[in-house]
Amino acid sequence: MGPMKLLLAMVGLAMLTACGGGTGSAGETDPPVPLPTDTISGTVTFKGAPLPGTAVTLFDTNWNTIHQVATTDANGNFSFSGLGTSGNVPTDYQLFANKTDYGFYPSVGSGAKITRFDYTGQFVGNGVTDIAIYFTVIDYIALPDAPLSGANFTAYEGSNPLVTLASTGQIASYANGDDGSQHKGVAWPGTRFVDNQDGTVADNLTGLVWLKNAGCFSPTLWSNAVTEISQLASGSCGLTDGSSAGQWRLPNLNELESLVDVSASNPALPAGNPFTNVSTAIYWSSTSYFGGETGSPDAWSIRFGDGRYMNDSSSNVKATSNNAVWAVKGSGGGSIKLQATGMYDVFTSGDDGSFQAGVPATYPRWNDNGNGTVTDTVTGLIWLKMADCIRQPWSAAVAAVNALASGQCGLTDGSVAGSWRMPNRNEMQSLSDRMENNHADFFDQTYTWKASQTLYRSPIFTNMIAFEYYWTSTTDASDTSEAWTVFSCDFGVYDIPKMNLGYTLAVR
Repeated sequence: MGPMKLLLAMVGLAMLTACGGGTGSAGETDPPVPLPTDTISGTVTFKGAPLPGTAVTLFDTNWNTIHQVATTDANGNFSFSGLGTSGNVPTDYQLFANKTDYGFYPSVGSGAKITRFDYTGQFVGNGVTDIAIYFTVIDYIALPDAPLSGANFTAYEGSNPLVTLASTGQIASYANGDDGSQHKGVAWPGTRFVDNQDGTVADNLTGLVWLKNAGCFSPTLWSNAVTEISQLASGSCGLTDGSSAGQWRLPNLNELESLVDVSASNPALPAGNPFTNVSTAIYWSSTSYFGGETGSPDAWSIRFGDGRYMNDSSSNVKATSNNAVWAVKGSGGGSIKLQATGMYDVFTSGDDGSFQAGVPATYPRWNDNGNGTVTDTVTGLIWLKMADCIRQPWSAAVAAVNALASGQCGLTDGSVAGSWRMPNRNEMQSLSDRMENNHADFFDQTYTWKASQTLYRSPIFTNMIAFEYYWTSTTDASDTSEAWTVFSCDFGVYDIPKMNLGYTLAVR
């Protein structure tokens, strides 16, 4: 055999040995076993029927990129396949749904969780600061042999709202078209509060159960309040209900607000209620005033002399303010379901972010109807999009909203005079998201994807003015020359003189 033939023979033998040739050592295969992959599948529905044409995005949080987008078929189904499960760090995927004119809320079984997630960094900022934007997503970690099925989304477009707001309790009317004349919202049950004779009081409106003795705990710092209530159990504070530590919580801001009767003062609670030792001073909520992911020195609180929110850097400072404490438990079964506040960051165990009690928000939540109106898919309310069109003293503003019609304030919706109203306190407060520290900037922000430079969302409300008061139609019972407003930045509820100038977001 010549040198060249010998060389070729040796190379061939080496290749045969390297490839195994079907005669290699135990455990070798040809071809190699492919690496395992996962799949995700689910269905999108609207009022129980399939919703085709919905874009479901699969976002890779490890690399902060959109991994894939699937569109639901005629049966509302979608799927993703070939998701790698190898590597030292498992891939954390998030799914969210989008279709024009709809908001969505997910559901999922074992193998994943539903959460809010901060997507601010995926968008171009406004040149000054990045305005926070949060998605509601299914969060899934790809692990070997762990496919995810039942990653479903339910669509909402206003005709099937997640919550229906309660009426405020205002009885007297101070202007045609105000809260007292409209009585919008679910009426309170004839017997709202029931004394359970075990130290607890059931609220038939919200389904919540409250500690009867509203003065059992001494005024204290915020963290103490959260801790003390988490340890509350039967045998303390007059309780004989069999409750154990961990069942009670400090109420979040929406839960605390639900007790307020705007027709009453000193205290601002419904007449004839069975509570004892109610203070007219300030009560803590478990909801932090959001100041960033690292936390805030303040927490929201309400003064029960009149129902005013407190956020003045002296009466709601977690570390120095001593406020009253009230305990709540339960999650439903009443005439209405309360909204969650939106807070999901945990600043101390047992706070609002720990429980996230209430009905969470859809995402996207607001639908621009293209006619000068915006629909809130959570409440079903329709809002005037132009947020700076009406600026007058309270009485004149109520009248202006009564006369509002298509052709005014950017409206092309065909509405006529009498279609619109000034929102009451509950309606206006329902727009809040306690993960936002500047609502005016959030509502008036344009979001553009950094990756593609494409428009994601135009402003929800145009020209919402920062650092201004927006009227509600609800009069302050403790001083009828004043009305309740929300401050456009923090969305706290504050009373100001009706003669002052204020802006109005009309609703219907």
